[in-house]
Amino acid sequence: MTRHILFKAFCITLYLLAPSLAFADQLGFSKKESGDNYQFNYQWLDQQGATQSISFLLSKRAMFDRFRNFKTFKPAMAQSAINNALQRKLRAEPIKGVIIDFNKKPNDDKIRIKGRDNQAVNNAYTKIGQLKQELSNEYLAKNYYQEFITHDQINAIKPDHVRFANISSIDLKPMKPFILEKFSIKNIRKITNYVLGFVQSIPYSTLESRVTASGAGFSPPLKLLWENQGDCDSKVTLTAAILRTLMPRIKMILVFIDNHALIGIEIPVQADDQTITIDNISYVLAEPTGPRLLNLGKIAQASELAVGNGHYSAELFHAIAKRPSKAIVENTKEDNQ
Repeated sequence: MTRHILFKAFCITLYLLAPSLAFADQLGFSKKESGDNYQFNYQWLDQQGATQSISFLLSKRAMFDRFRNFKTFKPAMAQSAINNALQRKLRAEPIKGVIIDFNKKPNDDKIRIKGRDNQAVNNAYTKIGQLKQELSNEYLAKNYYQEFITHDQINAIKPDHVRFANISSIDLKPMKPFILEKFSIKNIRKITNYVLGFVQSIPYSTLESRVTASGAGFSPPLKLLWENQGDCDSKVTLTAAILRTLMPRIKMILVFIDNHALIGIEIPVQADDQTITIDNISYVLAEPTGPRLLNLGKIAQASELAVGNGHYSAELFHAIAKRPSKAIVENTKEDNQ
């Protein structure tokens, strides 16, 4: 069964298991040029069936320059760039006592080291391995990617969703005054449900596999708004960016399960809330993707099953003043008990 079929099956399951919940409905969307900005206008039905709306300006510079170099990750291209950087580094700072031979074959990045002293050769291999990892991390960061380990221990490369959300929260500040005119900043649930309804109502597109797609299909927040559609990971990243704009100090997590993504925020837990606990912090979960309208604390039964079985990984997204660690926090079923 392909990932595409699995995604559709997940969405159908979500519909069937929540028949009493309303579908998200975007009543209107438009954008128009306004000087150095574009004005975005949205209308949608919220979780209670009431009409909601928002209008805001986003700068052309942020819209078209931010992340414009972000592209689908190509392993062969990355390998070539990292090897070239490594060779430049070693030419500038040669390792004494050894001869380093770089393989010229395009798909073979093995390095052979020769020397009279075996210890010097071993040390050179160790140093080059460390250098290569550092250069790999730099390449990924430059291109807005990160190493990722799925809940079932598969190594992969995915977009750095936390970094996208952090940077984009600055560009989304024009949304803040409009939303805070409607709700008190102290009412985190109402603010979050408003944002969830807004994002859930944006049409969704199919999520490509995080393991094999290498970022294909992912839209940074402003691109998602421009195109008025996005997959699960894109919608979760947009939601995180908006909430960070509104509540700079609130602690959040991005939760990745197979073919789907959730968000969690640190807020006092109510009786029926679905939560995840990490490092003694309880995060109330939410479903930004839609198409069902689900309030904060309510998630699809398929998501609940995945989380309950520990089939997820969570990425911390804490205060904007500090860049969250790139490390993916791997969780087991016991973490949620």
